[in-house]
Amino acid sequence: MRRTGGAARSIRWVCASFFALSGPVAAQRSEPAVIVPFETSAGIQLDGRLDEEAWQEAHRITNFTQRELEAGAPATERTEVAVLVDADALYVGFWGFDSDPGGIAATQMARDFSWTSEDNFEFIIDPFDDDRTGYLFVTNPNGARADALISGRSMNRDWDGVWDAGARITPEGWFAEIRVPFSTLRFRAHDHRDWGINFERNIRRKREQLLWQGWSRDHNLETLSQAGALSGLPGLSGTKLIEARPFGVAGAEWQEGSDSERLTRVGVDLSYLPTPNWKLNVTVRPDFAQVESDREEVNLTRFSLFFPEKRTFFLEGSEFFDFSLGGDVQPFYSRRIGLAEDRTEVPIDGGVRALGRQGGTTIGAMALHTASTEATDAAGFGVVRLKQDIFDESSVGLLAVARRGGGATNATYGVDFRYATAQLFGDKEFVASFALAQTYTSDADDRFGLAHTLSVAYPNDLVEFSASWARAGKDFDPQVGFVRRDGYERLASELVILPRPRFLPFVQQLELKPFEFSWYRDDVTGALQSLYVEVVPLSATLRSGDSFEVNVQRRADHPEEPFDLFEGAEIPPGEYWFTRWSVDLSTFGARPVSGSLEVTGGDFYLGTRLETSLAGRWRANKHVTLRADWGHNRIELFGDVFLVDELAARIDYAFSPKLFGVVAVQWNSEDEEFIVNFRLNWVPSPGSDLFLVINQVADSQNGGWHPRRTTVLSKLVWRIAL
Repeated sequence: MRRTGGAARSIRWVCASFFALSGPVAAQRSEPAVIVPFETSAGIQLDGRLDEEAWQEAHRITNFTQRELEAGAPATERTEVAVLVDADALYVGFWGFDSDPGGIAATQMARDFSWTSEDNFEFIIDPFDDDRTGYLFVTNPNGARADALISGRSMNRDWDGVWDAGARITPEGWFAEIRVPFSTLRFRAHDHRDWGINFERNIRRKREQLLWQGWSRDHNLETLSQAGALSGLPGLSGTKLIEARPFGVAGAEWQEGSDSERLTRVGVDLSYLPTPNWKLNVTVRPDFAQVESDREEVNLTRFSLFFPEKRTFFLEGSEFFDFSLGGDVQPFYSRRIGLAEDRTEVPIDGGVRALGRQGGTTIGAMALHTASTEATDAAGFGVVRLKQDIFDESSVGLLAVARRGGGATNATYGVDFRYATAQLFGDKEFVASFALAQTYTSDADDRFGLAHTLSVAYPNDLVEFSASWARAGKDFDPQVGFVRRDGYERLASELVILPRPRFLPFVQQLELKPFEFSWYRDDVTGALQSLYVEVVPLSATLRSGDSFEVNVQRRADHPEEPFDLFEGAEIPPGEYWFTRWSVDLSTFGARPVSGSLEVTGGDFYLGTRLETSLAGRWRANKHVTLRADWGHNRIELFGDVFLVDELAARIDYAFSPKLFGVVAVQWNSEDEEFIVNFRLNWVPSPGSDLFLVINQVADSQNGGWHPRRTTVLSKLVWRIAL
């Protein structure tokens, strides 16, 4: 691809200037770049022994290369992978030989473990071989499981596929077996073409990262265009699958000043796979009793807080509905369905959903209905998202979202375009995108509102650059979306230079940020809304895994109306400018004890603010992990001193990879209440769960512990596949 112009020449100049400091960065391939699965009909026991005859006959790949710490160097520990296939599933075998098995880092066992601080084995599958959509599977030496869906350059870690793994540690190293049913994947039936596949091993004590293919630091395992090939698969028929997950909930709730209330619910989630690349869902009275509480925050801004989705039904397939209008606006925000503004539950009567792919077209459609409550009217919701692949890694798409309830209709509809390549200047990544959306509100004075965004990004190992322009009119009102602020125009950009100086042997990578800024102005008057500018003169990740950063910020805010930071602290209208600084320190997360410290200080409206954030984690063994964090704000305003504290702690305990629990406690000085969550999860078989949940909210305003609401319940979900 040929590219001209001043911006391109500038990027080339920066790359050339730092090339000598960075070491090898070109995308790399090694032979063989193809792995052929061995067909078997014999049963495979997932115990990490890999002693079945099929594993002995299967061809193993051994050509793994370092991405970190020494890009392009051979692996320091022998690593082998083989693949098997039968009529129902794909099997991956991993041999992770280790000269020091006592140094293997394996301290977690629970589902969806944090794999970035463990020895692990990862692999990614691209069944359509389109370099766009992939399935990531991760296991560690304890047989813990984690997974994610890859869509373009985004990762959905909340996806939970139905698959299983077994692993064990021996005096020779650690070894694992993974089984992925074909029903977990979407693919073309009766298609003999290759699938994309790649493998990664991480040896934490050495901070060594090994990849089979594409070990350039400008890419990673999730860069599907750099994957190898899984070739010679049989023509998979993709047997039609009907899956039912009936569930039952039983428990009780006690509230201060009232009698206890029994809680009983039953419902079912149904799935039908007419082909391997289509999935239809029906849900009846869905329940989310096992979902952890939101992390409470004290909002010290005048803008809305964003809380992530945690409910399983909405997390599954969420990548089908992605549509970005920049960081301040989401035209579709699934928490608007089944949750009120105060985050209390609104019962969902039921819903249907279709997710699929036909040729180069991805389709997601969903319709749900919520019941009426004392605070909300019954409402119907609908979402449709279409995305068409173009070029090698790019797409165009449409989105339509609607809500009908209380005699009014609100709709959002838009178009987007995304150009992506991993071959700019030969092997660099580049993304450009545009999105335009309009809303319609039937009962508003101005029924129509418009928003759009245009952005470019150059996210590579030596140089990262991004720039964006976005606008949301004051009448843009996506009632099934999220708007952090309205009536704005924003310009933003960031440049980061990330050299790897060989003359500093203890440094893995430096980070120098000449600038980052976000500038907002009122869309109608053109007046300044806010400004954020940050310069990072020095930041470094050491070869030990520890890191530090020093930065300086210049900020401005221009509220047109008074607003309350918290009780007793009202900020009057006006234009405020302040300078702040920050120092961050963090230790290597693979150590048994790790932590971080961040201190930020400087001007704050008409006074000063000093923020301190302290977090720590102790991994006592593979069963127990303790975490705690504390956020403290000391704010001086109007001659007074205000103290704001936020505390959180949790204990994770795993009896085995299929039986684990957590106790979490949080408190802040603004609400002066404790929120406690206890959850025990047993996984008798993949896709089935038994939960025991205890939640409590306790008042601490007058000192001590005064329970206001306590909920105790159990929930059984059973997967039935036909």
